[in-house]
Amino acid sequence: MNGLRSLKIVSTAAEATCDEQWIHVDQDRAKQELPGGKTIAHGLLSLSLAPMFIRSVMGLKGLRNTLNYGVDRIRYLSPVSAGSRVRGRTSIAEVEDVPPDGLRVNYRMVVEIEGGQRPACVAELIALHYR
Repeated sequence: MNGLRSLKIVSTAAEATCDEQWIHVDQDRAKQELPGGKTIAHGLLSLSLAPMFIRSVMGLKGLRNTLNYGVDRIRYLSPVSAGSRVRGRTSIAEVEDVPPDGLRVNYRMVVEIEGGQRPACVAELIALHYR
């Protein structure tokens, strides 16, 4: 992803969440005041990638729909600097049948930063899948 597109995504995230804190949007100030000299992505932007990460590794077929049921725990452990590459690791922590024709799945997601020592985000997500 080139820098221009990254900046647009962060600006859109700032507008969507009403979080226009300078650490996210002010590149000049970030150069002067932030470690690494770059703006950092919103934590909610990292979390919003969860559906993409889950779909990329889970092969759920024959579903009518999926609903976001919630999140039990979210931790932001490391900031994601502008231009960083991230990947999501997902695993299934728990599965339970939910009548009628539903399946509640608890996913564990870890968002890692390429070359980073600690994850950017760790979350326990819950989805309801209906057959």
